[in-house]
Amino acid sequence: MPTKFNFFAKLLAAVAVFVLTFTAAIAFGAADISLNDIRLALFSNASNDAISVIREIRLPRELAAVLVGAALAVSGAIMQGMTRNPLADPGLLGLTAGANAALAVTLAMIPAANYFGIMVACFIGAAVGGALVFGLGSMKKGGFSPFRIVLAGAAISAFLTAVAEGIGLYFKISKDISMWTAGGLIGTSWGQLQTITPFILIAMVVALLLSRQLSILSLSEEAAIGLGQNTNRTKALLFVVITALAGAAVALAGNMAFVGLLVPHIVRVIVGVDYRHIIPMSAVAGAIFLLFADLLGRTINAPFETPVAAIVAMLGLPFFLIIVRKGGRAFT
Repeated sequence: MPTKFNFFAKLLAAVAVFVLTFTAAIAFGAADISLNDIRLALFSNASNDAISVIREIRLPRELAAVLVGAALAVSGAIMQGMTRNPLADPGLLGLTAGANAALAVTLAMIPAANYFGIMVACFIGAAVGGALVFGLGSMKKGGFSPFRIVLAGAAISAFLTAVAEGIGLYFKISKDISMWTAGGLIGTSWGQLQTITPFILIAMVVALLLSRQLSILSLSEEAAIGLGQNTNRTKALLFVVITALAGAAVALAGNMAFVGLLVPHIVRVIVGVDYRHIIPMSAVAGAIFLLFADLLGRTINAPFETPVAAIVAMLGLPFFLIIVRKGGRAFT
């Protein structure tokens, strides 16, 4: 009981930080907005220039940051638990590169595709990219190795990135592809959010339902089998969840590496190794992280914007190098 109480207290504190960060992200930018304008935009039918900026630009953008941050953090946590690999991350293991390549193929072959079609293509591409990495990483005797799978991820990601760029050059749609894959939240619309939100929320719910099995699986395959778990079915369901979350994130914001690597490691320090705690806390912490990165990108050189993907990479790359140097035990 004390452990459960401690977790809920920590989760409540994280939610409070999330609310503050979300409010700051709405309020600050090239045009500062008052708290009263935010209140009127959210809870009234009033209208003025500031309220229009909130409703049409900042609110959908920050909701997209919440969804993408939560999706990438949860998918990273699941990948790390499923593979028992501290370096696992959708951006490092080929999922986002696969989604980017599928997006390029769709824009080239089906230029009239709507947002739903692009999203489905990203799901398929993420699945193909992840399957290639896991397949290549486990070909050698001994199965998964943290560094072998990272090398496979780097190779497959480079190949799929080259495919996307080659398609862009050949079909003269490089600019269109770059608009999607640069890793940003500019121009997010309410229509995009309505299409993609259900997929992310359903995948999150499934992840929570599988969190107990994931906790056992993260210990060892033998322990999971010994406790009667159907590990193949669990892994298949978790892979579907990862694919849905990573594909949705790419469809909404493009390539955003390191979120899924950094956030779960920090969360484990706070809540321990039980995935019933890690997954919900990762969702909240991932949302906070990407909101903060987007806020920095909009304010660090206002009125110009620094790409949020660049902010995330600057924060995530040193963290990645620390984990590699410590052999995955930097924050455990």
